[in-house]
Amino acid sequence: MGGSEDEQIERSLREEDLYDVTTWEKRTVLDRVSVGIYRGLTNNWQRIFVVLAVLLFVAQLAATGFILFVEPALGVLTFLSVIPAFVLAALIWYGDDVQREPLAPLAVTFLLGVLFAGFASLLNTALQPVFQLIPVVGTILFFYLEVGPVEETSKWLASRLYAYRTEYLSAAIDGAVFGAFAGLGFATIENFTYITNALFTAGKLPMSRLVSVVVGTAAQRSFVGPGHVIYASFAGYYLGLAKGNPENRGPIIVKGLLIAALIHATYDTLVTYLPLTGVTFIAFVIVYDGIFLAILYRKISRYRHKYQQATEQPEQSPS
Repeated sequence: MGGSEDEQIERSLREEDLYDVTTWEKRTVLDRVSVGIYRGLTNNWQRIFVVLAVLLFVAQLAATGFILFVEPALGVLTFLSVIPAFVLAALIWYGDDVQREPLAPLAVTFLLGVLFAGFASLLNTALQPVFQLIPVVGTILFFYLEVGPVEETSKWLASRLYAYRTEYLSAAIDGAVFGAFAGLGFATIENFTYITNALFTAGKLPMSRLVSVVVGTAAQRSFVGPGHVIYASFAGYYLGLAKGNPENRGPIIVKGLLIAALIHATYDTLVTYLPLTGVTFIAFVIVYDGIFLAILYRKISRYRHKYQQATEQPEQSPS
């Protein structure tokens, strides 16, 4: 005696070959190739990203080396322009008296910050003309949808791909430190790029005027560099917080990147549209960066306070 209609349909479906209709398994060469590509991308995406970054960096390094060979003074100006950013990153590192990170992983993070800056530069250059086609708000959208997210993600990756995997990044305060050095690396290569572009743009000017333009660009970049350190420290802080809260890791990381990108994009927008020159520009940067540095410092101080409370709390004696 036959079963019910539903049982007959279910039996028919089991007997019918539904491959590529409602089911799927590895059968063809294309199926196996697809599985191989997927596994390769998911298991090795970080290696692929690093290889691409290295290729960009090698090209960038070759160009940089040639420029420095022709104009060694640019190297000196770049070094001087990142001193404020370096001092700020060093202060954030020194402030981590809970577990101060050794210099070697900080140096690696710094180099990765330099390395991944190439991606941000490439995307900025490629996408800026697209945003310029949008009337009125194109530049603002460029800052909020491209520059801020891309540059802060590039700096975040410098901490995520190495330091995050080590024991040295184990808390929010550690993430802020590594983020600071990623931002320092990013600021270094960006400052060099701006100074070099200023040299070539003003190349036909008289020597006295040329020197003034290049030195002025280096001086301006010295006030921009600390911002990269501060913004990246926010993203790094939340990266460290995420490591201690794996059940909410994704949203915490996204929150940190959003904060860093919004602070960054707002800075770029205000600097672009406000009439800031000379002293007013310096005053604005000090106030703007100072506000967010104070917020960051407060977060770090609260962590240190809670850590000290936890370590200094006397053990309760048994009753």
